[in-house]
Amino acid sequence: FTPLSSLIGGLIIGFSVILYLYTTGKLAGISGIFANTITNSNNRFANILFLLGLIIGPSIYLLINNANFEITKSIPLIIVGGFLVGFGTKLGSGCTSGHGVCGISRLSVRSIVATLLFVIIAMITVFVLQKIGIH
Repeated sequence: FTPLSSLIGGLIIGFSVILYLYTTGKLAGISGIFANTITNSNNRFANILFLLGLIIGPSIYLLINNANFEITKSIPLIIVGGFLVGFGTKLGSGCTSGHGVCGISRLSVRSIVATLLFVIIAMITVFVLQKIGIH
């Protein structure tokens, strides 16, 4: 448990969400930002910058801290997981960032329920995949 780095990370995420809301007038749900970048020319530049920040930020962290981690080597698992995430965000009308960060902060009951379901299903999924030896 790392309370200081967790607090700093939470503050950065919160500040980023506020900054994005005030500069674009939109909530910072990643699936919505990604979809709008492809389908809608409004705020495309801001959306691209936001998405680039999601790649550049962790990349800088990895370079500074020389961190080495691996989630999985299974390409089929990555493809199926990506498809299920995309399908789930459409079905749930938003992703974990939209519901979890923005929705809960607005006290949206729908987002609170969605986030609880995300976490519970994720825990069950990890448990099942570990039991059958996929990781």
